[in-house]
Amino acid sequence: MAASEQIEVELKFDVEAGTEPPDLRALPGVVGAREPETFTLDATYFDTENLDLAGNKITMRRRTGGYDAGWHLKRPADTAGARRELRVGFDEAPDNDTPPAALIDPVRVLVRTRPLIPVAAISTQRTVTILLGEGDEPIAELAADLVTARSLLPGGHTQQWSEWEFELLGDSGNARLLKAATRTLTKAGAREPSSVSKLARAIGSTPAVSTAVPELGKHPTALDLVLTNLTVHRNSLIEWDPKVRVDADDAVHQMRVSSRRLRSVLTGFKEVLDAEKTAHLNGELRLLARILGDARDSEVQIGIDVSLLEGEDVSDALREALIGQERADHDRAVQVAHRAMNSNRYFALLDAIDELIADPPTGPRADDTAEVAADRSIRRSRRRIRREQNLLASLPEGSDEWFEQLHVVRKKAKRLRYRADAVAALGKSRHERAGKVAKVIQSALGDVNDARLNRKRIAELVAQAQSGSLALEPRDLFVLGRVDARQTAAIDHAIAAYSSAIKDL
Repeated sequence: MAASEQIEVELKFDVEAGTEPPDLRALPGVVGAREPETFTLDATYFDTENLDLAGNKITMRRRTGGYDAGWHLKRPADTAGARRELRVGFDEAPDNDTPPAALIDPVRVLVRTRPLIPVAAISTQRTVTILLGEGDEPIAELAADLVTARSLLPGGHTQQWSEWEFELLGDSGNARLLKAATRTLTKAGAREPSSVSKLARAIGSTPAVSTAVPELGKHPTALDLVLTNLTVHRNSLIEWDPKVRVDADDAVHQMRVSSRRLRSVLTGFKEVLDAEKTAHLNGELRLLARILGDARDSEVQIGIDVSLLEGEDVSDALREALIGQERADHDRAVQVAHRAMNSNRYFALLDAIDELIADPPTGPRADDTAEVAADRSIRRSRRRIRREQNLLASLPEGSDEWFEQLHVVRKKAKRLRYRADAVAALGKSRHERAGKVAKVIQSALGDVNDARLNRKRIAELVAQAQSGSLALEPRDLFVLGRVDARQTAAIDHAIAAYSSAIKDL
């Protein structure tokens, strides 16, 4: 279903009913204005029974009348004072009480399995004056609104008010125009709005959504530390979910990291939370990370494959064999991730995380100080790395078992890095040093693993060429040999970096 999105930058003011808007043709950059037009806009706003959208400063509506009749989803934008508005016209979606999937998908992580119902009906008598710049290009508009709003929630009521909205159009937005408009409108009687949106004013207060990260304070407990981290990574998971659904760049990676960090908090601070009551959640997070990992691994490998052949003169057959299949695998893995993210099981996981943060099942060490919990977690993680390192030393260097053990060390180092990041807010240099060493180890051994996989794939391609199942040219085999030599050197370099770093652990 086709949908269009734009960034909306507007100013909103309350005014006394009947106040005449000022003439804005003297604003900087404005050279003229069109004759005012009046419209009747009728909108129905949708949300869950718990107001999950409103609680996150998001509005979804179906509106008739005006220039942009259709379905609208408004979300906060990265720029202060701006909103992202996603639109679907009635030619693409029916004019009924069923919001289109194109608007639900970006907020499905918030809505989950809860139905969207009408929560407010708002009728607006709007008089619009469009301001023109050079070449009669529309650069802004002033909307003078008389609003009649009826809350459809239990105990809701009807109210009426007047407001002005000054919105930038196209690419004309600039701070100077907004500041000048604010001064002019204020002099004419405009004042600060009593609510951030028509919906917020119509339905009144909304339930607080627990996305705010709690402050640790001066003397945080172990439970404070754990809940702060869970909230941060839960918020990150929710933030990246809509981006994974559209396969945005790096989204799968970031969402996977969020799920891993959530699990790391659960497993890294023993007895702060009740282990038995969080065991299921730990398992579900592991599964989510694995599903996202398939898409992420193929995404990474595509980038590696492209870099391996960069600047090389090879046949299309080799490029397709090395890169084409990986892209097909990636597409399939993304589809699997999308199906999982639309499942009741995934939504139940999100609900369970929210419930854990809101009402944590505490363990016997919940009241320990955060610093004690941090030291214990870091110490345990370092000890496990040393144990795996000792096992590595007992294996023949360069053997398959030795390389497999290196991969185990890498996973342990990643856990130490996550735990060091989790306690960074405490500001202890010893934790920071441990995290930096772990990052070097993880990165170096990751390079080892990547290079070994590359060498394995190169060997498979050469074998296929020799058997006749893959038609490669002589120049392809020469390039593959050169790439293999570079990967061998990369392994040696990465192992040297690891050997140096492990001494500092």
